[in-house]
Amino acid sequence: MTVKRQIPEIQVGIFSGEELTLTLNKPFRTGSDGRTIYGRWKAACANNRISLNNGEITLEFREPVLLSPVDSRVSSFILHDVVIGVNFHWQRKEDQVFSGNLKLIIEHGKVTAVNVLPVDDYLTSVISSEMKATASVEFLKAHSVISRSWLLAQIEKSRSPGKSKGKYQTHFRTDTEIVHWYDREDHKKYDVCADDHCQRYKGMRRASTPVVVKVVKDTIGEVLLYGDAICDARYYKCCGGLTELFENVWEPVNHPYLQRVIDNPAAPEGYSLGFDEQRNIEKWIHGKPDSFCNTSDKKVLSQVLNDYDLETKNFFRWKVKYKQDELSDLVKTRTGIDFGMVTALVPMERGASGRIIRLKIEGTLKTMIIGKELEIRKSLSKSHLYSSCFIVEKTSNGKETTFVLHGAGWGHGVGLCQIGAAVMGSKGYKYNEILEHYFRGSKLEKIY
Repeated sequence: MTVKRQIPEIQVGIFSGEELTLTLNKPFRTGSDGRTIYGRWKAACANNRISLNNGEITLEFREPVLLSPVDSRVSSFILHDVVIGVNFHWQRKEDQVFSGNLKLIIEHGKVTAVNVLPVDDYLTSVISSEMKATASVEFLKAHSVISRSWLLAQIEKSRSPGKSKGKYQTHFRTDTEIVHWYDREDHKKYDVCADDHCQRYKGMRRASTPVVVKVVKDTIGEVLLYGDAICDARYYKCCGGLTELFENVWEPVNHPYLQRVIDNPAAPEGYSLGFDEQRNIEKWIHGKPDSFCNTSDKKVLSQVLNDYDLETKNFFRWKVKYKQDELSDLVKTRTGIDFGMVTALVPMERGASGRIIRLKIEGTLKTMIIGKELEIRKSLSKSHLYSSCFIVEKTSNGKETTFVLHGAGWGHGVGLCQIGAAVMGSKGYKYNEILEHYFRGSKLEKIY
């Protein structure tokens, strides 16, 4: 029997800055002192205190500062110039509107805005922020379930009694190797952030259609379970034909429901998936195997991808080209390590999907191995390489050496492939079938 859980409010870190500009659209109370304020304010910090200034008066508070709406039914607040897509190729700023409470805290000498609100209000925005609200209902239902599952699994993990035992490390370094993975444990003062590092959450303006509201309501309380534990249900844009194992991307823990899945009703013909052999991975990446996410259907893609995601045209198979000096400068800038002139990129270990999890960078001054997949992607791009599933083609004409990376997929590859799931929805698959496809052995249950 599944134990019913009490669902708390969640705290979402929106963004940080030396100074934040916000507009309270209705009256808000400033914590225990009972003062009521509204309108446009600037928030800043000095001497471990937070100040609010509206051009006429300045209010100072010890952190944290909790601003609560007098009437939550009609109140909202705007955070101006929020940076979205941090470090991605489409990074930009936008004004965002939020419901719920606004909490201001100090992190690393800056002010951070945190939105405190009920789980399902948050999810209503998330599934519209991660893709367009016009996507198929079955796909939106599937996404509602996995977004809820991921969130609650992270909260249970961070608040579990055993969390304090031992130091959780995401970074290991020796003289010859750097291993680094990135997860939500980076956030200490709130549950999740609002960007791709966790789940995209862009406030009320993304919750723009009755369909989204109905989808969240129809799936309220539904999560994926494995045994009695909520599944750590990950997702990303495009698997490239195969999904990846959790332990190859994050901490070395095996989750039986996050295994390699062929993103197709049957194994694609003509391919061997033993990627220890170079010829197999070369054929896989140079080929275009049958896969749910191998699509150029503009109707499906326009439903799934927001405008800034549509700027990425090639995601199932892609390539990037670097001159040797360009690559060398890039790697030095991104890693902080002077390899000299990069002479080779050598995959040392690949995961189940072909994604590289340990890459040797050979240079004229230094040679090191880096991992895991996101560290590799960050090191070989000004933002993020689409994925770490790639092969390296090195050519030289005697005057100039060039590196071409031929790659597959967009994202880490663990769990649900958003484009693949959207195609499944367009083909008539029900949301439980979509979930069963990507999360083998899990069960769909209502826990509240």
